[in-house]
Amino acid sequence: MPVISCSELAKKYDDVLALDSVNLEIEKGEFFGLLGPNGAGKTTLLKILTGQIKATEGNASILGMSIEENVIEVKKKIAIVPEQESPPSFLTPREVLEMVSSIRQIEAPNIEFWIEFFELEPMEGRVCRNLSRGQKQKVMLAAAFISETELMFLDEPFINLDPIVQTKVREWLAQYVKEGGTVFLNTHLLENAQRLCDRAAIIHNGKIQSIIKMNELEDQKMNLEELFHEIVL
Repeated sequence: MPVISCSELAKKYDDVLALDSVNLEIEKGEFFGLLGPNGAGKTTLLKILTGQIKATEGNASILGMSIEENVIEVKKKIAIVPEQESPPSFLTPREVLEMVSSIRQIEAPNIEFWIEFFELEPMEGRVCRNLSRGQKQKVMLAAAFISETELMFLDEPFINLDPIVQTKVREWLAQYVKEGGTVFLNTHLLENAQRLCDRAAIIHNGKIQSIIKMNELEDQKMNLEELFHEIVL
């Protein structure tokens, strides 16, 4: 059974079609990328799959559960890093991780590990509203990673991260998938997608234009960026 499945998904905003008949199946232990230019429908699809908004048409399920019928249960079983969102402004990074651990009832959460992993020690006494954009992104990622879920949705997670932290995050995500986790990654950073993903879909004007297996792309000595431009431009 696919971990993520959607059939004929469509979403309209004021009669403007943001998603058009999207069909996808993603298996357990897969690193899946959704690639597309700004406004292509990436975030709209992610929001439907994570129960943040409802589709206008079609069906979608997560871990065998209909999202529309089981939205609370679905949200308990996934982790999300939304694009350009911020952690609670009145909490420190440590308090954010303590809150997430409490809500998700994580036994013996390794908060110290994630504080050190994301180099958040210098921010121990600062509330999140006083952090830089990159520091806030680190807190959002730490809150997702500590959640111990088997399915993770990441919307442009590398934005505002310095190259060293990007490398650490890529390595951790690769290990997470190797151990059986599943990642759904929205990004327009094609280099990261080619490094990390098993498969990727290119979405444009709300439609899936192509689904690519990265190993086949490498076997054909093709470059993801060239293929992307060929499809989108």
